[in-house]
Amino acid sequence: MAELARTDADCCTPAAQAACCEPVEKEDCCGADGTSCGCPAADAVPEVREQVRARYAAAASAIADEGSGEGADVGLTDRDGTAVFGGVLYGEAEREQAPVAASLGCGVPTALADLAEGETVLDLGSGAGADVLISARRVAPGGRAIGLDMTDEMLELARRNAREAGVTNAEFVKGYIEQIPLPDASVDVVISNCVLNLTGDKAQVIREAARVLKPGGRFAISDVIADADMDDATRADMRQWTGCIAGALTIEQFEHALAAAGLRDIDVSETHRVHAHAGAAIIRASKPS
Repeated sequence: MAELARTDADCCTPAAQAACCEPVEKEDCCGADGTSCGCPAADAVPEVREQVRARYAAAASAIADEGSGEGADVGLTDRDGTAVFGGVLYGEAEREQAPVAASLGCGVPTALADLAEGETVLDLGSGAGADVLISARRVAPGGRAIGLDMTDEMLELARRNAREAGVTNAEFVKGYIEQIPLPDASVDVVISNCVLNLTGDKAQVIREAARVLKPGGRFAISDVIADADMDDATRADMRQWTGCIAGALTIEQFEHALAAAGLRDIDVSETHRVHAHAGAAIIRASKPS
């Protein structure tokens, strides 16, 4: 597992800028104020958040009108026109359980989370709610699924989908994934579908996920991982950031952030390519019991 470099030159690389240094390293790597090149400035997270929110609010409106993610202004194909995001990634069983056509994700986190009856599941950045509804069915009876999203339009769409599906053990909460509005040790499983790469402070999201997990709980997400040689132009393109590419971590950065948050049994495995400089992956870890 790679250590984050601590020299000024290394802190200024595009890879280092994609993730904030760990708090104990900020002064050495990023300066005493924690706002130099390796760490996001105080206003960086809100700026990224607002651009992401605006784009996905528009996507929610398009999905509500058309019933699928194809009309959303969030690319679902690679440059060759091959579908690498969205509902096409789900199997027939999932299609029967939830409106997966509205998905904008890069994988199927419910397929890798090993959900069991009676568990509580949290979906970070739940969007239109497909993964929440699938999870809710799998943990019933006695379990519940919680979707957390910051976009009012997505929350409205997800709640409508839950009503139409007749799923009563799912709930949708407004909030930021960097500040999860749930108590410590309150969920058994944290899932997410191509969302962590959209946040400006990924290490904070992972720390929050570890906080709300119960001892022995599981972290099982689908996300985009960047190649180590992703170019500066791609990193700088905010439109690609809100399209799940430019903000992605490398495998080594993901492993470092998960371990720093106290998670163990870490596994990051690429599933398919989504871009010349990035691939989709399943990321698993667990909280020590």
